[in-house]
Amino acid sequence: MNQIRPTATTIRSSAPHKVAAPITPAARTLPPLTRGRAALLFGDDTGAATAEYAIATMAAVAFAGLLVVIMRSDEVRGILTDLVRRALTVA
Repeated sequence: MNQIRPTATTIRSSAPHKVAAPITPAARTLPPLTRGRAALLFGDDTGAATAEYAIATMAAVAFAGLLVVIMRSDEVRGILTDLVRRALTVA
């Protein structure tokens, strides 16, 4: 395959650097959301499953951290110890 690589002449610009004009309130308004524009903007769901897995993983890690904090408390240890003793002494 023949690939085109940028050269020093293609990267450099001969025009002087221009400062952008300030954005006016009229330039900040967005065009109306039509059916075609919505399909163009939101039609591609590439990476959506990966993002869902990442969010679910972060939620699971946060829940596990909360359980670790709860299980380390002396009150919970006492309850669990008492529960195990009762289970072992049932005759």
